[in-house]
Amino acid sequence: MTDLRYPIGKMKLPAEVSVAQRNQYIDEIAAAPAQLRAAVQGLSDDQLDTPYRPDGWTVRQVVHHVPDSHLNSYVRCKWALTETEPLIKTYDQEGWSTLPDARTAPIEMSMALLDAIHERWLALLHGLSDDDFAQAFKHPEWGLVRLDQNLAIYAWHGKHHVAHITGLRDREGW
Repeated sequence: MTDLRYPIGKMKLPAEVSVAQRNQYIDEIAAAPAQLRAAVQGLSDDQLDTPYRPDGWTVRQVVHHVPDSHLNSYVRCKWALTETEPLIKTYDQEGWSTLPDARTAPIEMSMALLDAIHERWLALLHGLSDDDFAQAFKHPEWGLVRLDQNLAIYAWHGKHHVAHITGLRDREGW
């Protein structure tokens, strides 16, 4: 049986990223908002408030988490491009998921936020040089993370959370 926490497997940070891989990751990041929107299409409030796994977040919390996380990533990219290997601040994802907006707000606001974040993020990414993608930030847990590696993380991240929702839909017959 698939581990419901990691339906597409755990993230593996690549040591090297080719230009072709980088472009693939950017394409996957670009596709994430539409894939998330398709994954939640037609779900009722009761379905949105269903955990994707036992002791897991609800679908609603997952949807609100994705733009929270991707906004943090976008900011980290900008820091790496404007500072020398900045030490980034992590955030308490579990804590954020329990706040009122993540637990109860309509998902459309987070879908709109994700669309806007991705539009800005992709405008930034498409304007970067090869040297820019070698810029890095210091993550308190992972160490030095280059921007090309960060692309791999967030290409995975979008697919990971879409799979949480589509897996639940499949299991529940929604």
